[in-house]
Amino acid sequence: MSAFQIVPAGDSALIVEFEDRIDAAVNARALAVAERLHAQPVAGVRDVVPTYRSVAVYFDPLQTSHDALMARLEREAAGAVPSARSASDVIRIPVCYGGELGPDLADVAVFGAIPESQAIALHTDATYRVFMLGFMPGFAYMGIVDARIAAPRRETPRVRVPRGAVGIAGSQTGVHPVEAPSGWQLIGRTPVRPFDSARAEPFLMKPGDSVRFYPIDRAQFEQMEDAAQAAT
Repeated sequence: MSAFQIVPAGDSALIVEFEDRIDAAVNARALAVAERLHAQPVAGVRDVVPTYRSVAVYFDPLQTSHDALMARLEREAAGAVPSARSASDVIRIPVCYGGELGPDLADVAVFGAIPESQAIALHTDATYRVFMLGFMPGFAYMGIVDARIAAPRRETPRVRVPRGAVGIAGSQTGVHPVEAPSGWQLIGRTPVRPFDSARAEPFLMKPGDSVRFYPIDRAQFEQMEDAAQAAT
């Protein structure tokens, strides 16, 4: 088992930290700790937030014994066993790559010294792990992106990036759930809604999920976008 440490974050939060790297096995241990804490809650714990390689536990110090919580976290971290996930449960997301909808695809291809068609193939050939949600509701940080297309963030972020924009930032890829600023390299756009408060389950993706992208053309994008608009 890998090492871990538990560090305080003020007087009402503890953070379980595993190795400082983007790694599926490390992330699986963090998610296992979070899942156990959700399954068997501790009195006074307000929230449990897993990230790439840590779990933040927010608690009410007037209702929770710090020492007891520390002991519980040590047990969970030491014995964290990732839950089994079915390989068939892969979320498939259609993407219209390049052109107006993917203005940075050419730059990503130049970064890898490859044709745009190969950059698309490399992005769609991988099965990505959802490491964590953050930044905005439903934004899934996914990886690991092939090194040939793992272009760094733009030097100057865009002020407005539309919902559905698919981007790359180093070894990560993600889909914008709402319009917002971003410095990620935009390679395409999907009509799929990663977050919809009107759905019974608002979040399309959750930490630990597997995701694959597949290409569609502009006509398919417009058709699917119209259908998604009509459903909201």
